[in-house]
Amino acid sequence: MKTYQAKKEEVDRQWYLVDAEGKVLGRVASELAKILRGKNKPAYAPHVDTGDFVVVVNAEKVVLTGKKMKDKIYYHHTGYPGGIKEMSAEKLLSKKPAEMLRMAVKGMLPKNSLGRQMLRKLKVYAGPNHPHEAQKPVPIRI
Repeated sequence: MKTYQAKKEEVDRQWYLVDAEGKVLGRVASELAKILRGKNKPAYAPHVDTGDFVVVVNAEKVVLTGKKMKDKIYYHHTGYPGGIKEMSAEKLLSKKPAEMLRMAVKGMLPKNSLGRQMLRKLKVYAGPNHPHEAQKPVPIRI
């Protein structure tokens, strides 16, 4: 008996729809990372992208526990000397609502080219509408 090795040509990709309204950020992000990585499939292999596409709607209505909405700080650097920028979670959610969820999922994926490829399968939208109706995404509860 031989061990099955997944190949990228043989991967059957599904489309899933997730409603993030009222859900806790980290809990949703960990489940999304699991689906994007393909860990929910029996043919999972760490060296092959076996994951599915995920469409997330209502990202602006995601919640944080405790005082994180005011206290949690997101940093990024412009690349210039002294160019570190910071923004609270509350401000980030009001300016770029989809970005907070995307960053949380990105931190849970591998930090290499395979992780970047997996992140491209995540589609996050602030409101309830999305342009992926033609793919017939299957709604799932997280």
